[in-house]
Amino acid sequence: MLIRDARLADGRRRDVRVDGERIAAVAAAESLRTDADADEPVVDADGRLLLPGAIDVHVHFRQPGDPHKETWVTGSKSAAAGGVTTVVDQPNTNPPTTTGEAFEEKSALARDSFVDYGINGGVTEEWDPDSLFARPLFALGEVFLADSTGDMGIDADLFADAVGRAAAADVPVTVHAEDATLFDESAREGDAGGTGRDADADRWSAFRTADAEAAAVERAVEVAADSRAQVHIAHTSTPEGIDAATTAGATCEVSPHHLLLSRDDLDDLGTYGRMNPPLRSEERRRAVFERVVDGTVDMVATDHAPHTVAEKEQGLWDAPSGVPGVETMLPLLLEAARRGDLSYERVRDLTATTPADVFDLPRKGRVEAGADADLVLVDPDRPREIRGDDLHSKCGWTPFEGWQGVFPDLTLVRGHVVYEREDGAERFGAAVGENVRR
Repeated sequence: MLIRDARLADGRRRDVRVDGERIAAVAAAESLRTDADADEPVVDADGRLLLPGAIDVHVHFRQPGDPHKETWVTGSKSAAAGGVTTVVDQPNTNPPTTTGEAFEEKSALARDSFVDYGINGGVTEEWDPDSLFARPLFALGEVFLADSTGDMGIDADLFADAVGRAAAADVPVTVHAEDATLFDESAREGDAGGTGRDADADRWSAFRTADAEAAAVERAVEVAADSRAQVHIAHTSTPEGIDAATTAGATCEVSPHHLLLSRDDLDDLGTYGRMNPPLRSEERRRAVFERVVDGTVDMVATDHAPHTVAEKEQGLWDAPSGVPGVETMLPLLLEAARRGDLSYERVRDLTATTPADVFDLPRKGRVEAGADADLVLVDPDRPREIRGDDLHSKCGWTPFEGWQGVFPDLTLVRGHVVYEREDGAERFGAAVGENVRR
């Protein structure tokens, strides 16, 4: 395949040739000629933006255990339609991915994926580290320092032991950093409103305090330093948490909902805005956004955590935490870049280049010869409205209903067309996903 006259994130116009699963050449626009004998397909980019496929290091595809929320098929289709070409699934499924046997069960399901994937291992009192580390883990984690979906919160001693074992196995550790001892129980008193969008979801933000995040990050990086482990902090939601991680030399991610939504949005969202960690004040959101723009934050990852509408249509204390996001992450960031809030180069680094570097994926995250042909072609001049009914996640809703996003026209995974959209009609290719740790 020849992609002709594409604009890279840095503004250069280039031709890109794909040969099999790799990028064979990147050259000046209009300089590469088609191979007539090989009947080479040609994509006329006509100056559209060509990016390396996004790497979402934090998704919950819900299989095994809860296929009514999401499956590897629906989740990976949603990823492909949003320009994500690699996903990393977290361990809080049913059963949790805490043993070699559970890893194999999830691996069998993941073979239905349309995009490449990694599988993380989890930690509970019943975990079996010997069998787990014998499998091709992407990372250990997210390791929960407070309960979230799946009730996998662990104590300090088990956390230290798990981090030490991961360090010995040269496996990175992803941490869900909240200190439950700093939650404000008084927020649970009184009237929490009605159900769904009528719930007083700001109480959830008051309950799981901002201080709880920073304290847990500080504890996590201290334990990591003792064992010289590579620790990555998941879904940092506060400037204090980000600063605690980066000061200690740990990497961190920010999720789109913490980047773009705040407690000011909870009157409209209700339980649809309940997640862990929760939405923060508008002041903190702006400070987080500044750290994303200036390079302090390493990457954006979605914490894609779909639940059904029926599950979200409960009272505040009964509704599950989490929001979908794998299909809207890159479109939302590209829209922010289109408006001038950050650069296209920064979007590329946040979603592809840096995740590949941090998690040792040398053939991912770049548009250069020899790299996997994970490519996304978009037209920044043609944003469209985000609507839950148009998205491909099984849950069928989004906290970004009515927002604008720049969606892909074409998504390639290792040279295979897995998604394309033209004149409003879309088509998926075959399920070609492979484990990136194979």
